[in-house]
Amino acid sequence: MNYKNWLILILNLAFSYQISNAQQILPLYPGKILNSKISPNEEQITANALVDSVTRKVSIPTLTIFLPSKNQNKGTAVIICPGGGYGGLLTKREGSDVARAFAKLGVAAFVLKYRLPDDRIMEDKSIGPLQDALQALKTVRQNAGKWNIDLKKIGIMGFSAGGHLASSAGTHYDARIIENSENIDLRPDFMILVNPVISFTDEIGHIGSRNNLLGKTPTAEKINFFSNELHVSQSTPQTFLVHTADDTVVSPENSFRFYYALRKNKVNAELHIYSEGEHGFLKKPVFEEWFGRAVNWMKDRNLIQ
Repeated sequence: MNYKNWLILILNLAFSYQISNAQQILPLYPGKILNSKISPNEEQITANALVDSVTRKVSIPTLTIFLPSKNQNKGTAVIICPGGGYGGLLTKREGSDVARAFAKLGVAAFVLKYRLPDDRIMEDKSIGPLQDALQALKTVRQNAGKWNIDLKKIGIMGFSAGGHLASSAGTHYDARIIENSENIDLRPDFMILVNPVISFTDEIGHIGSRNNLLGKTPTAEKINFFSNELHVSQSTPQTFLVHTADDTVVSPENSFRFYYALRKNKVNAELHIYSEGEHGFLKKPVFEEWFGRAVNWMKDRNLIQ
């Protein structure tokens, strides 16, 4: 191959790499943001030594889109909900970094920057994040044709409090809390939950996340509604769960209880418990370890072919 052909090949490869890693930030709502109050945008990103950066005071929800190259596209999509206790969002470590890993595998990834509960920006802060998650599912399904996505392979993924949000979408997808006159299916086809908050009960719930979402004196009805282990049914999406046994922030009992509820209802579920790693897998297991197991599960379930 002569120099000119080599140069053309290199330029084509570079262009393909740019396309496969290209991002587009899409406003989540095409018009007025649902359940919102008029308020200034005070969003801020602060540096954090442990997790790189944290996004706070989110009042304008968006989807950041990571599409694979056309020749790699598997037709599968994952909406990613970063964690942060409903007080912040780890939009890089538990967002864009994971999205890029999926895109390299041919999976379209969408990082959801959901609103953080605040009475100053929402009429009802308890349902704001769930509205955003359901709106994200609606948006991806509406645009599935444009993004070459299989309508039966659209899932949701969440870390910690983002896992609570993802599991809320998986158990309350039929809640009538967003505009859906087109009757678009809002049920995720699968869920990937990473050290997730599942329950808001006093026994095993993460009280910090509960306080941020529901306030410090929530009603028993609200606690019950957002304790997602209590709302599993046979129509709950198939689920992959991963947690560490030594997690002192979010008890692994959250994942146990959700797994048991899924199995009781004959929903396909896979659970991995690592003996060490604490919350957030900051040191171990390494990303490639737990993420590889999630990918293998997706392959086993024919979500990636």
